[in-house]
Amino acid sequence: MDHRLKKNSQFNFIYKKGERTHTEHFTLFAVKSKYESYKIGFSISKKLGKANKRNLLKRRMREITRRFVNIPSFCNYVVLAKENAVDLTFEDLNKEIQKLFGKYESKKNH
Repeated sequence: MDHRLKKNSQFNFIYKKGERTHTEHFTLFAVKSKYESYKIGFSISKKLGKANKRNLLKRRMREITRRFVNIPSFCNYVVLAKENAVDLTFEDLNKEIQKLFGKYESKKNH
């Protein structure tokens, strides 16, 4: 199943209505959804570097969320990369993205 957000309008809706969670290199926006399967999008500013660096970061983020992160259902997400995120290794990205979703989960359960 494809869990990607594709439309600009979907991203904008999540930016406006979503609740935010931050780590050093990422911001997670989350909006509740009536559908069981989640949708996730990744946003990386052009300020963070050339296309090849941004694409590599996006591919790594997509793979990490697919393989290592237990993403809660009934929500839509946008992960926004902050400065210096392009310089992280795969292992550091993995730790930080898991920490990001962990923070969101603990915040949601309170």
